[in-house]
Amino acid sequence: MKSIFLALALIATGAQAAEEADNNPCDAVENDVQTLECSTYSKNTAEQLLKDNFQGLLERMKTQYANNKAQLADITGKLQTAEQLWMKSRDADCAIAAFPAAVGSKTYTMDLNDCLASKSDERSEFLESIGQE
Repeated sequence: MKSIFLALALIATGAQAAEEADNNPCDAVENDVQTLECSTYSKNTAEQLLKDNFQGLLERMKTQYANNKAQLADITGKLQTAEQLWMKSRDADCAIAAFPAAVGSKTYTMDLNDCLASKSDERSEFLESIGQE
């Protein structure tokens, strides 16, 4: 049964990825405007994946601790606190990474977006690895 859900999830993900690939502004980037659009797209895509992986982790915890509400509440609270603290740290680190450029400039925005995307992707992988059976 679990493998059926996994197969369906992979099919859905593949279809969504194929659809998104058609609308990917990172293909054939030729100028600064397109580079900015690509960095925004990458950041938004990475942040959505991060959100999805966090929700997936919460769902795994609900399944694993379904019979122990106290443990479920404890781990859920810890996960939510950790995620909020991680986001503050990510945002602070990325503000430093983009610092040499003037706030609001294209360069600053692209550097910030690239940092946020990279750190969000790393966090997504980490969250995805937790609670796997």
